[in-house]
Amino acid sequence: MLALLKRDVQLAFRQGGGMAAALCFVLAFLVLVPLALGPDQNTLQRFAPGLMWIALLLAVMLTTERIFQQDFEDGTIDLLTTTGLSLEATCLAKTLAHILSVSLPVAVITSLLAVLLNVDLAVLPNLLISMILGAFGLSAVAAIAGAVTAGLRRGALLVPLLVLPLYVPILVFGVSASSAVQMPGGNVPALFVLAGIVLIACALQPWASAAALRAHLR
Repeated sequence: MLALLKRDVQLAFRQGGGMAAALCFVLAFLVLVPLALGPDQNTLQRFAPGLMWIALLLAVMLTTERIFQQDFEDGTIDLLTTTGLSLEATCLAKTLAHILSVSLPVAVITSLLAVLLNVDLAVLPNLLISMILGAFGLSAVAAIAGAVTAGLRRGALLVPLLVLPLYVPILVFGVSASSAVQMPGGNVPALFVLAGIVLIACALQPWASAAALRAHLR
């Protein structure tokens, strides 16, 4: 499992396209949003946490197909089923590789780039913590969708339909945890709910992804 994790992380950084494409999308988003909302700094500051979460969500969704599709097409998944590693452990390793090579770096960089939208510096630590936590949940959901669409032609077209409804709870409580500084108790309740959602997604992900891949391998 560790060898598979190391191999996927190395391939992700050598081939490029994953984190690079996600970061390019985030930068384009940051350039276009102020043009759409106008030059009012107060408006940008008020909407900054929500906009940064949407940027992270869409950037991770763009890389969903890379989790399983290539290995499924070249037969790597079939080969891994002949080893002593269970399919659940394989799915977990590939999801962790996606987190380390895409979601986590993009979450950290995106939250720090929020200063370009005039985000309140008091909100920045909450935004960073919640986006790092949310990155695990986003990759877990993306891995499930990637496994479901791995054996389908033009499966990338189905990814938004599968992913976006499942991303709504993470988005809602992630934004609340990022910007609830003025509320009683701060952002702690929303952060706990977000952590619970992420834990559930991470716990279900290996089993759901493995079941989807088994259906395609039959």
